[in-house]
Amino acid sequence: MGSVNGHGKQPLFSFGLISDVQYADILDGRSFLGVPRYYRHSILVLQRAVKEWNNHQKHKFVINFGDIVDGYCPKDQSLNTVKKIVNEFEMFNGPVHHLIGNHCLYNLPRSELLPLFKIKSLQGHAYYDFSPVSDYRFVVLDGYDISAIGWPQDHPRTLEALKFLREKNPNEDKNNPTGLIGLERRFLMFNGGIGKEQMEWFNGVLQDATKLKQKVVVCCHLPLHPGASSKEALLWNYEEVMNLIHRFNCVKVCISGHDHKGGYYIDSHGVHHRVLEAALECPPGTNAFGYADVYDDRISLYGTDRMRSTHIYFDPNADF
Repeated sequence: MGSVNGHGKQPLFSFGLISDVQYADILDGRSFLGVPRYYRHSILVLQRAVKEWNNHQKHKFVINFGDIVDGYCPKDQSLNTVKKIVNEFEMFNGPVHHLIGNHCLYNLPRSELLPLFKIKSLQGHAYYDFSPVSDYRFVVLDGYDISAIGWPQDHPRTLEALKFLREKNPNEDKNNPTGLIGLERRFLMFNGGIGKEQMEWFNGVLQDATKLKQKVVVCCHLPLHPGASSKEALLWNYEEVMNLIHRFNCVKVCISGHDHKGGYYIDSHGVHHRVLEAALECPPGTNAFGYADVYDDRISLYGTDRMRSTHIYFDPNADF
């Protein structure tokens, strides 16, 4: 499966990816836009993904781009359901890197969620980075750093998020975008923002990657560019994050979930944005997962069924 491509070169490494499994042991339903959701089938998509990844035998790791259980999961089942899906991921023969999404946080507080995801954090932060090979670094951002969900109700980050939403969204229901114009439609409670400490950390990581001449892949549950996503799914302060990214040449691609239909866009600075199609919205018997072969000058994403394949080319010698 894609071990040697048309250029005759072996990839530096490959990894598996999936997003928005949103499993729950409930009847099928629909999104607020009326798109069918197959809550019980999504675990089968994940099981088939793990089997494929293991059969490949070359994947260095897997990334789950968030939302492994659904917000409609009965709350008395939340802990066991999260554990159940984490266990399915653990069937992969290698490391699994988890991102937190809004549906994860509807089910469990960060204090319970992060240990299950093996995210080591002292203060409940879910951002981190890792280097699978010396030439590449993956940066996992926590898009719900400033958020009205997941933190205790009296937490400064919750209060900051609620104040922000009151200023930006006049609707009683803060998940309702009615009356919000254009890109303002992202100011919804199921989204979030990246706080000052995380921005400083991210800046330091990008400086370090530049020094080490590493190419960076940024991973965030929330999309970081409107070119690849619906307006309602974007990170609140995506412009601030992208302004930072654009100050460096090391970031080659940003990969996200959350916006279930998926998307792809190359921005004005040549950064590629890929939003992954959701496992939740696969009709029975279909799939949405994939793997990526990573080279010096490109990343080839091979999708299955509803996940589109994408070949991302960049200049390996861009000035660091």
